[in-house]
Amino acid sequence: MSALLRLAWASLANRRFTVAVTVATIALSVLLLLGVERLRNEARSSFLRTVSGTDLIVGARAHPVQLLLYSVFHLGDATNNVGWNSVQRLAARDDVAWAVPISLGDSHRGYRVVGTTSDYFKHLQTADRPLNFAQGAAFEGLYDAVLGADVAAKLGYALGDSLVLAHGTAALNPHQHDDRPFKVAGILERTGTPMDQSVFVSLQAIQAIHLNWRSGTRIGNAPAEPSDTQLQPTSVTAVFVGLRSRMATFTVQRAVNEDRHEPMTAIMPGVALQQLWSMLGMVERALQLTAACVVLAGLLGMLAALLGTLSERRREMAILRALGAGPTTVFGLLLMESVLLTVWGVLMGLLLLYVLTAALMPFVLQATGIALDLGWPAASEWHLMLWVLLAGVLVGAVPATMAYRRSLADGMMVKQ
Repeated sequence: MSALLRLAWASLANRRFTVAVTVATIALSVLLLLGVERLRNEARSSFLRTVSGTDLIVGARAHPVQLLLYSVFHLGDATNNVGWNSVQRLAARDDVAWAVPISLGDSHRGYRVVGTTSDYFKHLQTADRPLNFAQGAAFEGLYDAVLGADVAAKLGYALGDSLVLAHGTAALNPHQHDDRPFKVAGILERTGTPMDQSVFVSLQAIQAIHLNWRSGTRIGNAPAEPSDTQLQPTSVTAVFVGLRSRMATFTVQRAVNEDRHEPMTAIMPGVALQQLWSMLGMVERALQLTAACVVLAGLLGMLAALLGTLSERRREMAILRALGAGPTTVFGLLLMESVLLTVWGVLMGLLLLYVLTAALMPFVLQATGIALDLGWPAASEWHLMLWVLLAGVLVGAVPATMAYRRSLADGMMVKQ
């Protein structure tokens, strides 16, 4: 084996330019394959942790995925609201540590407005990381607003700037709450979640700007200083709930789902996120298929390179046979060369993956909120590399078999 390895090494070194191009092709294809797999795993992990630290999400009676879509991703609208009395009963339970209500329905230049409390920024997490402020702090005044990173960046807002909310969620909305402008009090750090594209105000502010609105139309003027009673919410869109013990999750969920005062649904966000991600399985498979096709193209390039030199090497094979090398030695030589090319390509592709990951980590985190990992390859990545190696052996078996079948006379009769 060692003699065959040295012979294969010398043969490849004699054709170093062709070998370098072939190895580079395989390396780039392996880089794409492993890059897609790693990004898929990290994106899936980040997606499933879009909301972390929250045990339950409670909303009006609806399908779990629908409740997740409008409460977390701000897609679509709720079928109904949850009464404020139900929110208070839920928060008063002994097994509930905190309850953060949200109210949706307004917008600002196409971005969703989320009415909530300051506890939202204390308890909600993304990817197991707390929400941090890039500038400013949570709202304190009635007409203070906190902006997500994308809203501030794309609309050019800074602390102290004024903005006006719109009634409804249409991008071009003529129904403006321009009699109650807001001031930017804080800007959140980027999270890579729908929070980046949200404007946060207090629940009391949501009540205040709607005091003089009926059925989507402004009627008269709102009081200059609304009373506490007027600012008391009557209903909310959903409630994020944290429990004192995870053991109480199913108990509280069942109690909410069977509540006789109001029809409600309580979902575990992790389970609902898993269901939603499974609906995106076709996109995952399409990415994996694309990367696999690129790897196949790289291996076919290696096959073409080996077949292209096979005719030129007939005399070499004939000399080897004349020196006593058997057909299996010729077969092993060609197969060993393909194995070496594949191994080098896989190792180079893995090295490129780590180099690019290290270089792009801060940019990917800033742009998407996905935290790439520089740890050892995951089990799925090891499996992919093993499949590439096996595919390289099968591809190399084609020219090796052709060389095996050629006779000594065929090699000696090559025309000059």
